[in-house]
Amino acid sequence: MALSLSDLSDLFGTAKPVIAMVHFPGLPGRPRHDRAAGRAHLADVVGRDLAVLQDAGVDGVLFCNEADLPYQLAVGPEIPAAMAAVIGELRSSVRVPFGVNILWDARASLALARATGASFIREVLTGVYESDLGMIAPAIGDLAAYREAIGAGDVALFDNIAPEFASAIGRRGIADRAKGAAFLGVDAILISGPAAGVPFAMSDLAAAKEAVPDTAVVANTGVKAESVADVFAVADAVIVGTSLKTDGVTWNRVDPARAHRFMDAARAARAGQADRAGQADRADQGPRAGQADRASQAARS
Repeated sequence: MALSLSDLSDLFGTAKPVIAMVHFPGLPGRPRHDRAAGRAHLADVVGRDLAVLQDAGVDGVLFCNEADLPYQLAVGPEIPAAMAAVIGELRSSVRVPFGVNILWDARASLALARATGASFIREVLTGVYESDLGMIAPAIGDLAAYREAIGAGDVALFDNIAPEFASAIGRRGIADRAKGAAFLGVDAILISGPAAGVPFAMSDLAAAKEAVPDTAVVANTGVKAESVADVFAVADAVIVGTSLKTDGVTWNRVDPARAHRFMDAARAARAGQADRAGQADRADQGPRAGQADRASQAARS
């Protein structure tokens, strides 16, 4: 059964959760991997960013091999193995729900989630896309079978239906792709801009949410402290990475000041929305309460 909006809130402990990226440095076998520094360097970078993000109060984290440029559509076993080793080493210090994302290999992400106890994966799970990496055609039916075969049925599927560096094949727009993904059982719909750290079109976010109001719609790229209130007016969650980094550069380490500033803005946005919702409820209940009082008085007379 797909994750409901209330399930999403229960998972992260709040409505409108902020899920922060924890970017791995280059992994073994990839051009940016630092062989001399080895696994200790991976654990140091990931552990430090994880600690900073949790201290800032993020609601969840997403571990990702962001630095493994140029990305692959099918990775070798060394990638999930290295990520699993580091996540396993740091597992006792992870205090929030976490997901995993191996760019752009959904099968490997599922295996990593099963190995580490991740709550969700982020991947392109439905549709067909032409991309700078080649054709992306994930075959969700096969992925669902694999998920069951390895005992990962409780791993939620966060589906990026507007992937970076890519465009959809065919004429179906965001709304139709969102409806199709929801029908096929994904747990969340992700809307992205053209690259990491680049904002998406708010019209795409709104179109997806209108199309699937009962499915979580997540803003996946380009959200900043200055824009999170506007994004939360539509989105059910945000995934944020680049804007939390030193100087707003994807490859830099997380900046504690930026992370705290973002979470302050996110909490203020959530509180403001809760206040407005409460005012609307009270305004709606006012006339009803008056009608009930008059009916009660009429009954007594």
